Order: sequence, then structure tokens, then C-alpha cells
Amino acid sequence: MTKPVFRFAPSPNGELHLGHAYSALVNWRMAQETGGRFLLRIEDIDVTRCTPAFEDGIYRDLAWLGLEWEKPARRQSDHFDDYREALEQLIDAELVYPAFMTRGEVRTRIAHDEAEGRSWPRDPDGAPRYPGDDKHLSLAERRGRIAEGAPFAWRLDMRRAMAHAGVAPRWDETGQGPRGETGIVTASPQDWGDVVIARREIPASYHLSVTVDDALQGITHVVRGRDLFYATAIHRLLQELLGLPVPSYHHHDLIVDDDRRKLSKSRGDTSLAALRTTGATPADIARMVGLG
Repeated sequence: MTKPVFRFAPSPNGELHLGHAYSALVNWRMAQETGGRFLLRIEDIDVTRCTPAFEDGIYRDLAWLGLEWEKPARRQSDHFDDYREALEQLIDAELVYPAFMTRGEVRTRIAHDEAEGRSWPRDPDGAPRYPGDDKHLSLAERRGRIAEGAPFAWRLDMRRAMAHAGVAPRWDETGQGPRGETGIVTASPQDWGDVVIARREIPASYHLSVTVDDALQGITHVVRGRDLFYATAIHRLLQELLGLPVPSYHHHDLIVDDDRRKLSKSRGDTSLAALRTTGATPADIARMVGLG
């Protein structure tokens, strides 16, 4: 019987905080309880924000918590060829297109429609969906703009992708979504519109890289925060398009601050390293996140 495989996948663009500790401990404990494997993945495709110093801090924090993972950890920046191969499959199937609209052009387009009384659709995170005007460019126009050095991103043509998949993907949710979703969940990738799959300088976005990595690492159980519940729809669609295996998913509670906001690196929420310097112990951290 194949062992269950779990993973903790932080980005080294800041120090780990209590929310990360909770997710890492939940993954670790589930792996221990099922006799499974626990993997660490360093999600550093954003080479401008991710640093070796933060990566080293991840290793120190997890070791301090008493967690052990199979070595070496997978570093996404070492595997761009894997993502490029998946991207080429999507390009060959004509399921993605180069999107050239700048953020300013998108804002102008949306403002024009809203000024005329037309509401603009938004994705599950509340962001405006991409207009998709670029889909109407001819192949010659696309090639010409790329040859001229115009910046662009590869976006999933959601309508084509859904038609190619044939049916709405589903997944087995053993945790719970923001609205109490559990059990067999029917995905709604169309709610996201034409999401970014890769950029000109980086052959993957979060959606593509995490989907490819989970398949290549043989992940059987994706255990992560509830804030990523709806993004699972994109990952399930990509699995269908690329012929990848489907893990089960478990979305857990989020650790929030006194204002009920999710902890964030960008807001400078207290890091594990800072708590350690004040004398906190791994047992203290477990109690602080409700796992004591």
C-alpha cells in the first residue's frame, strides 16, 4: 500500500509566523498519524522577493519546532524546466494566450464599463477579472508584439479550458471551505476568469508550479489554509488539462489576529524567530495555535 505523502510549502519572502507553524504542525501530525511521509517544498519562483536568508530561517524554525522532513527540500527555482514543459503543453493545445494589457489599461477598461453602469465581474478573492481583449489578436499580431519585446503574461483561456476538460472538476475535501463546504466539492474555475499561468520571465505562476510540484512529488494529501480553498478549482482544472493525478484536499482554519485578520508577513506579524528570542518554546507555539 502506498504511503500517504504530505507537504509544507512556504515561500522564503519573509519570516515564518504562527500561521505557518500551525500549517506545518498539522501536516506533520497528519503524516505521523497515518504513517505517511512529510516533505518540505520551498516555493521561491518569485526570485526578486525570495532570499537565501529567509530560506535558511525556514529550516531553522521548522527544526526548532521539532519537525523532520525528507531531504533535500524541493526548491522551485531549481525546476523551471518542469514548469516550462507543462506550459508548452498548454500552449500547444491552444489553452493559453499571451496577455499584453498593462494594469493601467485594465483599470481604464474597467472604469469605463463601470462609469456606464455595467458592473465588472470579480474573482473569489475580490479582484476584477481580466478583460481578455488579447484573445482576439491574430497569431501574427501576437508574434509581432512578442518579437518587439512587449511585456506579457500567459493567461488561461478559461472558456477553451473548460470545454477541453469536458466536465466541471471535483475534489474530495476532508477539511472545510469558508462556507462550510466539505465532502465532494464541484469546482468552479470559471469564477476566476483568465488567470495568469506563467510570465515572460518566469515559466510558471503559483497555480501552475504548485500543481506540477504536487504531481511530481507524489503528494497524496494537500493540507493548507482555508484561504486557498477556492484556488483549488484552478489546480483541479490544470490537473485535468495536463493529465495529472488528483490528491485529496484538506483546508484548515486560519490563525488570525485580534481583528480577525489572517496573519501576514507583509504586515510584520510576530515571527517565530522573534517569539523564540523572547523565550517561547515549541510547546508554547503549539499551545498558541491550539495544538497543545
